[in-house]
Amino acid sequence: MFLDILVALALLASSAYFSLCETAMTGYSKPKMFNLANEGNKKAAVIIKLQDSLDLVISSILICSTILNSCTVAVVTRVFTELFGDETLFLASIVTSIFIVLFAEIFPKMLTITNPERSLLSSAYFIKCVYIALKPISNVMGYAAKCLAYLMNFSLRRNANKSENSLEELQGAIALHESLDVEDTKKEKEMMRSVLDLGKVKVGNIMVHRKNVTMFCVDEDRETLVDRIINCSFTRVPLWSGNQDNIVGIIHVEDLLKKIKKNGSTSGINIMDIVRKPWFISENTDLLDQLQAFRQKHEHLSIVNDEYGSFIGIITLEDIIEEIVGNIEDEHDIGPEESIKKQKDGSYVIDGSVNVRDLNKELESKFNEDIAATIAGFVINSIGVIPEVGQSFVLEGYKFDILERQENQVTSLRLTKIIEEQDVEEQ
Repeated sequence: MFLDILVALALLASSAYFSLCETAMTGYSKPKMFNLANEGNKKAAVIIKLQDSLDLVISSILICSTILNSCTVAVVTRVFTELFGDETLFLASIVTSIFIVLFAEIFPKMLTITNPERSLLSSAYFIKCVYIALKPISNVMGYAAKCLAYLMNFSLRRNANKSENSLEELQGAIALHESLDVEDTKKEKEMMRSVLDLGKVKVGNIMVHRKNVTMFCVDEDRETLVDRIINCSFTRVPLWSGNQDNIVGIIHVEDLLKKIKKNGSTSGINIMDIVRKPWFISENTDLLDQLQAFRQKHEHLSIVNDEYGSFIGIITLEDIIEEIVGNIEDEHDIGPEESIKKQKDGSYVIDGSVNVRDLNKELESKFNEDIAATIAGFVINSIGVIPEVGQSFVLEGYKFDILERQENQVTSLRLTKIIEEQDVEEQ
């Protein structure tokens, strides 16, 4: 009888260990384990390899755990029968179930879930051996389970898009990210989300529209042209000839200054000799590809064309960096406080040229960025007409009041968030 008790305790402890392994295999952090494997941890590499057959690994662990629990019930039942007779079989089952649930399930899993990586690394080789030994049985059991699922019309098909799954995991990790400072946490989350969105956002969504691009005609008087280039606010300026759709090059102010210094004056300088070849890209190029292209070509500015080949704007390396880290303002930029002005009544007076993505970040709104690049374009495309000054519209939970319009362009509007009854109750 004493031996039976020792055997029951050993079986219970073994079952607890397998429960620990099961929890560790399903609860560990994949990024942490990948980092450890890249640093040369062989046990972590074993776990990463086992991840490809996770269903069979878990099946093997569960098979062992179930067998151990069944043996525990049998041994404890025999002990109760010898001590108290056959009438205590039901009581033996209840007592054994309590011990199994408490000591072989809940307790080991509570200990493991706080730091599954540590438990998993110490058991990596053992789990691998169990998996290899029971793989044939696991395959048979898995096939039987699939047949049963098929008969019950359940689908066990996995999502084959691993990149999409990884992206969702990263987005979830970002949402859970916390730091000591609440404001810093918000900014860090915005930056990390922006990095993940680079492949989704198109150049046309953040480019500088041609209307706002500083560019000069290469056909004008040389002295005037040189003076305008030197005194402009930008280091790179597009040059056109004949009409503004015909971009013939990009002039770098530094190149011009070097040429003037070499010649000693502006006389005799042919601007076209120092103009760099324009780099044309499609408005549908995503920001991730464009960022890589900037790095490969060692360029900082591209000319953006639409599907008809017409010049519609420019995109710079700074524009993409700002999409990640937020506005990088210098003495020539118009800051958010000038283009998005919060009023005392809680509304916002907004310049019509404000980018929809920038506005969403500033107001934490959810205006559809695919409709138009600017908020004025968003309003026009949403309502289907060019609004008049004084008109008001309700879009996406906001009231839009048209304040100013120049010809067919909405230049200023007021946004007021509509407070619903639910929001009032929460307040």
